[in-house]
Amino acid sequence: MPKRSYDQYCGLARALDVIGGRWSLLIVRELLVGPARYGELQAGLPGIATNLLAERLRELEETGIVQRTLAAEGNGVVYMLTPWGSELRGAVGALVNWSTPLMISGPRADDSFRGHWLVVALNSLLADRRSDTPTTVGVAVDDEVVSVRIDEKGTHVELCRGEEPATVLRGEAAVVLGMASGMLTVDQAVAASDLRGKKKDLVSAFARG
Repeated sequence: MPKRSYDQYCGLARALDVIGGRWSLLIVRELLVGPARYGELQAGLPGIATNLLAERLRELEETGIVQRTLAAEGNGVVYMLTPWGSELRGAVGALVNWSTPLMISGPRADDSFRGHWLVVALNSLLADRRSDTPTTVGVAVDDEVVSVRIDEKGTHVELCRGEEPATVLRGEAAVVLGMASGMLTVDQAVAASDLRGKKKDLVSAFARG
């Protein structure tokens, strides 16, 4: 039983017992992008105290959501989601989609943003996209390039760690997210950003019918 519990025999209450703590779902968001070292997690969670991050990671490990393993390179330790923890992708995606009305006003003056957050956001906002003609484009915020591929199986978003796609839109987070959510048209997004490549590729990936 978690230290703090709603003491209700309800699936939602039980879920909130283990992931309802402050920062817990944001740690899950970071690990949905991929395994991460402690320092990488802290960098991706601006505002979290290091002792609180350690506490939340310990709680998530104890409940079977997060596990530690040796890094592929070096002797360090990385944190990753367990198979059960990875099943939170759908719940996180549903919250991202639900949040659209809250995002319309744009970032507040004290809001931070990290480019890799686009991986989870775009996977969620574009989850219903399909294309018989595969299209791959890049979007970049603060020099962090994210690759978006739409094909017959769906949407695939990941950090671009190698050669960038031929078409890349560089712009503000609010513009990229607005285009992905359908609040902005591709033309509006292009007008407010820097496009390298072909606008028709962006249309294929982002335009709503």
